[in-house]
Amino acid sequence: MNRFFQGLLIISAVGFSWLGMMAVHELGHVMHLLLSGGTVRYVVLHPLEISYTHPGENPHPLIVAWGGAIWGCAIPLAALAVVRAAARGFDYLAAFFAGFCLIANGAYLGADAFLQGGDGRELVAHGSPPWLLVLFGLAAVAGGLFLWNGLGPRFGLGPAGGRVDRRVAVGTLVAWMVLAILEVGLSHSFPPE
Repeated sequence: MNRFFQGLLIISAVGFSWLGMMAVHELGHVMHLLLSGGTVRYVVLHPLEISYTHPGENPHPLIVAWGGAIWGCAIPLAALAVVRAAARGFDYLAAFFAGFCLIANGAYLGADAFLQGGDGRELVAHGSPPWLLVLFGLAAVAGGLFLWNGLGPRFGLGPAGGRVDRRVAVGTLVAWMVLAILEVGLSHSFPPE
């Protein structure tokens, strides 16, 4: 039974982190878009799709393009600080999420400096040198790996032998499902034109 709850915790933590990472990344684009005088046409935020913010008017595309990765890293780090202050026993979940977001955003921008299929294309097209994307990517991935260092036993790995807090495993599954339902609901709020 230990391995069941271990698997449940790991899968739920990864699933929640994937959906949460896309949400904070797109929130960063939306915030920069609105704060720079732009408008949002729609946001794709659905559990079965890759997230995307489609701007309407976008007077500062470079600022908007950086918003996703910047806030996609900063918001999870801020959440980690809050959890560490308020609920120390659960900070490993927040550290996993923050690490996941840093690694995902860093790998995305670092690789997209060369592939230029998403934000990297916008960033390079509007003046960011590819080396800056790679540098951001390396720093973010390193930070994410640092946050993940030592978390294995809390997820039942190594000497823990598969033992995890079963309540946390179930709670993480519930959080993942709630986030998925919210994203499905929000996806109908921003339909493509």
